[in-house]
Amino acid sequence: MNNFLKSCALATVGLIGFSTASFAQATATASASANIIQPITIAKTVDMNFGNVAVSATLAGTAVLTPAGTRTTGGAGGVTLPATTGTVSAASFTVAGQAGYTYAITLPVSCVISDGATHTMTVDNFTSSPTSTGVLSSGGTETLNVGATLNVAAGQTAGLYTNATGVPVTVNYN
Repeated sequence: MNNFLKSCALATVGLIGFSTASFAQATATASASANIIQPITIAKTVDMNFGNVAVSATLAGTAVLTPAGTRTTGGAGGVTLPATTGTVSAASFTVAGQAGYTYAITLPVSCVISDGATHTMTVDNFTSSPTSTGVLSSGGTETLNVGATLNVAAGQTAGLYTNATGVPVTVNYN
């Protein structure tokens, strides 16, 4: 009987030891949350158009279109801008998203426009307003205007030059 009481006493001490071990730990909980913001979007409102451009038979040149929609010439003097301007417009986009958020603007390096036959010109040196970063207004929108440089070869063939793929402009939240 003595052995039985000793075994019970040891078992009780063991249980007490285990029960005090359970009091040595604690648990707390935290909540999880997320705030989903409005996705950023961009929609073209106006196509880029350099208007009427006259070319020299012997000199290459450029027509520079600013984001404000004004044109100048550059290069070796092979381009002039006639008084009959045609339609001149910088590309324009509406950026929409979460009000007050900033976004990064990515412009293409260059694109090629064609007369639909074998004649092409390169458009490059894209610029924008705002420049590399924009801020969405309290209404969650902003206008983004894009200009570029049209590179005209000496004796460039007359015709309407366009590109089927467009000018890709990308915006992303910062």
